[in-house]
Amino acid sequence: MQRVCFVLQVRADRLDEYRERHAAVWPEMLRALSTAGWHNYSLFLREDGLLVGYLETEDFAAARAGAAATEVNSRWQAEMAPFFVAPDGARPDEAMRPLTEVFHLA
Repeated sequence: MQRVCFVLQVRADRLDEYRERHAAVWPEMLRALSTAGWHNYSLFLREDGLLVGYLETEDFAAARAGAAATEVNSRWQAEMAPFFVAPDGARPDEAMRPLTEVFHLA
């Protein structure tokens, strides 16, 4: 099982709304992620907008592609894009860059 961690930056003026949206993620979006292989998925948000994501999956590239191929993901990403600082204009799911794990205590 791969452990994947990534960071994104949420716009400071949208933090409260971002939290609200994630308190009520669409059930069909949750199903799409689970079906695509996203497991034990968590998001952590710091007060300055730093967003840290963590998930476990058998194959991150396949899980990412599986979610991206769904219609609900396209709608979710379009709605979430304005919440993020994305210098290259990428959708949030495209801007995820996994961090390199340098230590793990099992």
